[in-house]
Amino acid sequence: MGEVVDQWTNIHQDMLDEFTMRFHLYDDYLQLRLICKQWNFKLPKILNGNKAPWLLLPIGGGAATKEILDSNSLEEKGIYHLTLPDLQDGLIRGSCYGWLIIVSMYEGTIRMLNPLTKVCLDLPPISDLPDVIQNGDECSYFFRGHSMITEETILANKFLVWKVIINSAPDDINFMAVVLYGSCRLAFYKSSNRRWLKLPTRPRPYFQDVIFFQQKIYAIEHDGQLYEFDTMTKAEPVVRIFKPSTPFDTVKKDINKKYLIGTADGTLLMVVRHLINLICEEEERYYKTTKFDIYELKKDSKAWSRISSLGNYILVIGFNASAHMFAGDLLNSKGNQIYFTDSLVEEQSIVESYYHNIGIFNLEDGSCQDMLSDVNFFCPPVWILP
Repeated sequence: MGEVVDQWTNIHQDMLDEFTMRFHLYDDYLQLRLICKQWNFKLPKILNGNKAPWLLLPIGGGAATKEILDSNSLEEKGIYHLTLPDLQDGLIRGSCYGWLIIVSMYEGTIRMLNPLTKVCLDLPPISDLPDVIQNGDECSYFFRGHSMITEETILANKFLVWKVIINSAPDDINFMAVVLYGSCRLAFYKSSNRRWLKLPTRPRPYFQDVIFFQQKIYAIEHDGQLYEFDTMTKAEPVVRIFKPSTPFDTVKKDINKKYLIGTADGTLLMVVRHLINLICEEEERYYKTTKFDIYELKKDSKAWSRISSLGNYILVIGFNASAHMFAGDLLNSKGNQIYFTDSLVEEQSIVESYYHNIGIFNLEDGSCQDMLSDVNFFCPPVWILP
């Protein structure tokens, strides 16, 4: 009997790999890894050891079952099913280091969820955000720098939080988080503080993205004005504000969305995503991405310098912490592309039917491969990155 057990525990890696090709329910794959220590050691946490972005697809109008799509394979065989905690009122507002950040419309919580381990951890709730006052069914807050407005708490919870990012996995002793909310406010969290702290800004800002980069926080406004917060100070982060010049006006030409991305070589990029509105009715909205412009920050001249190619790299943008990745490390991927999903919180929240714009943009020829354009998800899909 012991000999039979040894034969199974010492099974050849090729045979184990053959087993994994038969799994499309990710929970079953996790159970396979738990059969014995040897199998757990031989099999990667991510199926096939794939380093490529995974796209989480919220299917079923709040059902617990979600899917993750291997971005290298857009065919059915590249889809694996996950069973997650009930997220019926949950809206994904961030994805960093393999964790999702989820806002509850009804409870007002801000939670981090690891979709593979199912571990769930709490950040301070929406009611603890600076300048947010919740009183039962009503919520008052600043929006786009204007005077404080008051509306139903559930509606406020639906679109008040625009994006949440973290600087590391939550088990790191230097764990930090930043939330962009109401389009005009930034709040900062340290595990030692246990509360949201307001980050100083100029009057009436309109932020579009925020990231952690080189132990600092960077935030970008719609007009290209850049904020830099030093997080290494003992007190609150120290802010530096400057407006780098741009080759042309990125504000008024069309509908656009800006993203910040830090690269491994220390370069800060700004990506401008241009969109057109194909449907603009009372209950329907559909935006289509037409092109991207990419700029590199020249700190010595305080200017955004346009770049035309990513070479062998790709960019991954959306509700995730935007990423710059070497295509050679990914399976069946080529460089000079941008993987994108939706992150237009305000638009998604004001209409009944919002058709999500997801795809892969090729910078070489300007072509765009749309994905899942005929599916109306109950909240936007999001990239999961290691």
